[in-house]
Amino acid sequence: MIVVFVLSFRGPGVLRATKSNSIVINPRQKGNPVIKNIRNVAWEFGDVIPDYVLGKTSCALFLSLRYHHLHPNYIQDRLQQLGHSYMLRILLVQVDVADPHHSLKELAKMCILADCTLILAWSAEEAGKYLETYKAYESKPADLIKEKTDKDYLSKATDFLTTIRSVNKTDVSTLVTTFRSIEGIIKASKEDLALCPGFGPQKAKRVYDALHQPFLRSKKPKPAQES
Repeated sequence: MIVVFVLSFRGPGVLRATKSNSIVINPRQKGNPVIKNIRNVAWEFGDVIPDYVLGKTSCALFLSLRYHHLHPNYIQDRLQQLGHSYMLRILLVQVDVADPHHSLKELAKMCILADCTLILAWSAEEAGKYLETYKAYESKPADLIKEKTDKDYLSKATDFLTTIRSVNKTDVSTLVTTFRSIEGIIKASKEDLALCPGFGPQKAKRVYDALHQPFLRSKKPKPAQES
């Protein structure tokens, strides 16, 4: 097991090596309101190159768009200094200007070239939440944040059929009970569907059309031009 150690501040002028089980913050971030919004995970100042070290293989640089407009070369220099020291490199941008679109387009291109992940926050509180979430999920398995789906037949049928407008879970239960399967529902006519409790001609037509219309609309032939 690899243990990462950093130099962290524990008092005025005092440095000591500690295990990085907290967010390690570059001292240049002192005074940044984002730090006050990191409340749910531990943090400490340390002698690190990134602005925030979030784990053994992940880090973040922070950038205010207002500061970027005043110092356009700052973040490019920081990215070059950071290099490829971490597997996950995040550029956390606080959008605090009225018209951010041009600057964000430039930063997006910069992140692509530097192989960084660009994350936007519209407040210091939101930026702090992103940082503490990355730290909190540092050692969590990927399936923890995956959507949990039920595996039984009715649940799968519900996920499928409720994508049709106005069809709810009760309607799906009615259809499956009446026609026994998705195949049976597909084979049913509009008239059979309309006879189900809670259905009428309009809802039956929506279900029937959704199950029988082609996924791609056929292109209409162009009218012949008169010579």
